Amino acid sequence: MLNLFKFKGGVKPPTNKTQSLGRPIAVAPLPSRLVVPLHQSIGGTPRPVVQAGDKVLKGQLIGEADGWISAAVHAPTSGTVVAVDMHIQPHPSGLDALCVVIEPDGRDEWTTRVPVDHRALAPEEVRERLQQAGVVGLGGAVFPTHGKLTPSKTVPMQELVINGAECEPFITCDDLLMRERADEVVRGIGIFRDLLQPEKVLIGIEDNKPEAAAAMRAAVQALGESFEVVQVPTLYPAGGAKQLIRVLTGKEVPASKRSTDLGVQCFNVATAYTAWRALAHGEPVVSRLVTVTGNVAEPCNYEVLIGTPMAEVLKLGRPHPDTDGIVMGGPMMGFLVPDGEVPVVKATNCLIAHSERLFPPKAPEMPCIRCGSCARACPHELQPFEMYWFARAKNFGKTQEYHIFDCIECGCCSFVCPSRIPLVQYFRFAKSEIWAREREKKAADTAKTRFEFKQLREEREKAEKAEKLARAAAAQAAKKAAEAAAAAAAGEAAPGETAAAVDAETDPKKAAIAAAMARAKAQREAAPPRNTEQLNAVQQRELDEIEARRQAAGISPAAPAEKTE
Repeated sequence: MLNLFKFKGGVKPPTNKTQSLGRPIAVAPLPSRLVVPLHQSIGGTPRPVVQAGDKVLKGQLIGEADGWISAAVHAPTSGTVVAVDMHIQPHPSGLDALCVVIEPDGRDEWTTRVPVDHRALAPEEVRERLQQAGVVGLGGAVFPTHGKLTPSKTVPMQELVINGAECEPFITCDDLLMRERADEVVRGIGIFRDLLQPEKVLIGIEDNKPEAAAAMRAAVQALGESFEVVQVPTLYPAGGAKQLIRVLTGKEVPASKRSTDLGVQCFNVATAYTAWRALAHGEPVVSRLVTVTGNVAEPCNYEVLIGTPMAEVLKLGRPHPDTDGIVMGGPMMGFLVPDGEVPVVKATNCLIAHSERLFPPKAPEMPCIRCGSCARACPHELQPFEMYWFARAKNFGKTQEYHIFDCIECGCCSFVCPSRIPLVQYFRFAKSEIWAREREKKAADTAKTRFEFKQLREEREKAEKAEKLARAAAAQAAKKAAEAAAAAAAGEAAPGETAAAVDAETDPKKAAIAAAMARAKAQREAAPPRNTEQLNAVQQRELDEIEARRQAAGISPAAPAEKTE
């Protein structure tokens, strides 16, 4: 008998699960239009590989994975791509994202499916096939599954934990999956076991699901596996990965580490099921089980195509006239979607028809009395009341000192607060502000780096230009010095000029000066004497004497004057 542990905090809200457990899983009909978001998992946004007008088949690739932490997206049915553009997303903000809009042709015709035996493939190829099939965590985190199937190189894998707790109120899709398709769930767990090679496999199911636990035990026994099915106490949020790991193994995963650092990995039962379908049947993730419940006449679990408008899914449960919205997820961590036309995505595990009768408006918020109830209920041992005060004062640095990013937004603190303070909303606000400031700081740092690089480039270019000019001047001076030296060697220069030419070989500035003096002298010698046309005999004799002295001194004679008639 496995020894169970406890995690701190937790609450016991009304489960409201029996309403949707009375009927088997049904298949939702083809919708009139499918809006398939390309970004449905943590990581990079897949790149569209289709365009408007393309014909697609069910399971055909429409979004190619962008990087290792990313997962491909496929056409949920056969039809025609009518647009690849922005569309509103299932998010409280109501922001839009790039989607592929498909008009079904009604035939629901599959593309070619290639089943494989994962045991005949290398582990790297199995992980690659899971990525190409778009398998992600269907428990809500939607982390690409192949990224979690790489064991640590330093810590041996000790426990593989399979999450079948499903602790959130109203949600029963995992319960029905384990009851009706336990065999395929166990086979999918076998794939994870073969890749990670853990010492033991633990399947955790809350003790308010006896039928699901019995079905899983029967499937494990029938397939001859050694997996252990463990029923854990019903306590929200026992379905959180860290909480379930704590209950089953006694290991507490620090905020700064991953569970693999402690030799543990956790997967949802629906994730194991889709992994088996992807490999053994060649079917990528094009649909998922969704609980339709709340203010409806016929609660049920449906297998819904990804991209189906939520309003069309909710109609299957026949909502009552006073329904005034749709909650995606459970009442603790879910949110009201901004519009009924938002599509079902891989993270959509439950749609609750909202009404004031089912969810009465909360009484006005009152001042915090610092009773500490929120701290006692927090499963991560945080101090929500301190984070609340600093978030309200917009002192976001202090909220980080109280580890606000360790908060999983489970809602336990808001559930027990006697002052009815929506604590989780304050924490979400603080996180978004911190992220926004980090983005602004990163943008400012990038701009500063770009400006400094520009200055460095301009200074480098200026220095290179100055160096180039200096080299050109030196080359010109050297050339003229060489010319002066050649003239001196030919006996055409005076002794002083020869010495200057020799000096010019070692000093470019002297060379430039000597060259300039040589040019001036040449110009003077080339200039004919003036005012020598009309000389008397005495003046002519004096001029001849001057020329004789010049010749005796080795000075070139002046050019003879031109005679004019």
